Amino acid sequence: MGNIIAELCQNHKGDREMMRKMIHSAAEAGADYVKIQTIRGEFLTHRPQFDEGVVEDGITKVIKRPYQAEYERLSLLDIDMDDHLWFIEECRTAGIKSMTTAFTRGVVNELASMDWDAIKVASYDCASFPLLNDLKNGFKKIFVSTGSTYDEEIEQAGKILNGSDFTFLHCVTVYPTPLDRLDLSRIDYLRKFSQNVGFSDHTLVSRDGIKAAAAALYYGAETIERHFTILEADQTKDGPVSITPDLLKELVGLARMTREDLKGYIEERVPEYETMLGTQQRELSAEELLNRDYYRGRFATKTSDGKTIYNWEE
Repeated sequence: MGNIIAELCQNHKGDREMMRKMIHSAAEAGADYVKIQTIRGEFLTHRPQFDEGVVEDGITKVIKRPYQAEYERLSLLDIDMDDHLWFIEECRTAGIKSMTTAFTRGVVNELASMDWDAIKVASYDCASFPLLNDLKNGFKKIFVSTGSTYDEEIEQAGKILNGSDFTFLHCVTVYPTPLDRLDLSRIDYLRKFSQNVGFSDHTLVSRDGIKAAAAALYYGAETIERHFTILEADQTKDGPVSITPDLLKELVGLARMTREDLKGYIEERVPEYETMLGTQQRELSAEELLNRDYYRGRFATKTSDGKTIYNWEE
């Protein structure tokens, strides 16, 4: 029986009432966890190369993501630590487990003082080993996405987290992810380093529904993370890759199915299943490398004396 994580991401728009509705909607659908992200505009780092990007001979070398526009957008989504405490309590009231993603080392101690059911590490921090050590010491359950991470980094992360209750989540950091690029057989590779393995799904909802998550569950994933919204797809940045309450309820039903029933579902509704499996060993694509270049280091801890400390720095 798989765990289902409803990821609120940016879909709450920084509004507490919106979060409340999403928490209770996810709980009513039967999800196991509901997750926010501990992220604020002040965490954003200014790296000038991304203000204009770099294109050579028609090929993108550095993606364009201007700092000021991104800062203004993210600042509208800011939720403070009082909001975090409220979120945990509201989850408890709704009967669903609470989780957040720690994007900087600077927030770990404060988060660890709260009563979270689990903590999440984003793909681009799977290789931020000091952050993993901090979280291992402060939280009872950890989920780690592995997208845009080299195999040797995943293996080292597994060694660091060994002895703790952690789950590696297979993830492809292409947004949205085409079904033929999922490489779900990576789940077998990740199982060499983690007793529990899951899948973080970024496929396009309007085209693929929950096919990828169904396939991952049938392949053996113990956890599915999926962006969740109660808004129309065009109303938030993450809307196109976010499932609605009805789809979340359907996904929860799949996670509770017997393997034989799930097999029947796959045979009837997921003709792309074999295509989704791909290979265990894979090179990161050009698009994933571009995303890694931008998102790894997008956020950092900023000290009172003006220093910037990235998550991989001691």
